[in-house]
Amino acid sequence: MKGSNKKSYCWECFVFVSVFLLNISCKSIETSHNKTSDIFFEHTQIKNDTSFKNNQEINIIKLQNYPNDHFNIEIGYSKSALKTTSDFGKSENAIGAINGSYFDMDKGGSVTYLEINDTAINNTFDPEIKWAKSNSLINGAIILYKNNTFEIQPKKSDQFYSKSKKEKAVIISGPILLHNAKRSKMFDSKFVQNKHPRTCVCKTKESILFVTIDGRRSNAKGMDLFELQDFLLDLGCIEAINLDGGGSTTMWIDSKGVVNQPSDKTGERPVANVFLIMKNDKK
Repeated sequence: MKGSNKKSYCWECFVFVSVFLLNISCKSIETSHNKTSDIFFEHTQIKNDTSFKNNQEINIIKLQNYPNDHFNIEIGYSKSALKTTSDFGKSENAIGAINGSYFDMDKGGSVTYLEINDTAINNTFDPEIKWAKSNSLINGAIILYKNNTFEIQPKKSDQFYSKSKKEKAVIISGPILLHNAKRSKMFDSKFVQNKHPRTCVCKTKESILFVTIDGRRSNAKGMDLFELQDFLLDLGCIEAINLDGGGSTTMWIDSKGVVNQPSDKTGERPVANVFLIMKNDKK
């Protein structure tokens, strides 16, 4: 049984949204909860006007006590044709989805290593190829193990992952934002220093958080990566990694549709891979 509720709050200094204690001043906090038969999946939307001196609109999906018997995380992908995050979610009967790692906007497919069930779907592009990303940017990997545990780690080579049989899925992305609850060192670039829409995933002591930060609009400026690091630390994140952002940034929930506001003028951008939150049919 699915249900939802929505509330708006306003505090001057501290905001408590669900289990998140955010050290921000806000004009409006909107929270909403998607429930199946439990409290292991939660959606929170945050709107405020003073975080990092700019308007922000943030959406967070929280998977409590992951791995659990209620949900699985999977990676949806297309080798060539690009699809919107919502189309991926609908076609796979997912509960929720966010856009994934970097991709070839001309021909489709991931430009970083992607492996599903011990099969390499895409290899990391040579830096000279169009749409390739620098090693300083794609310095991390997200691992879904066969026992459904989830790990963010400094990336190893494509060859390492192709030989290893421990993983259910691997995708390389980056940069790594947090490691052991400490800020990772950022490289010097406009990608890091300018405010953009951002998508990221992080682990707390008890949960997996999927986060989208809207941007490039008057009511949602976006964040630079230093601000994003600070925000994720406020959420209690221990490990965190950046995903593809900008116009790709999208969060979709089955009962609500796209819950953020993608920044492209044409709306939701087609992508090559996404993270899917699947209800465990065995439960």
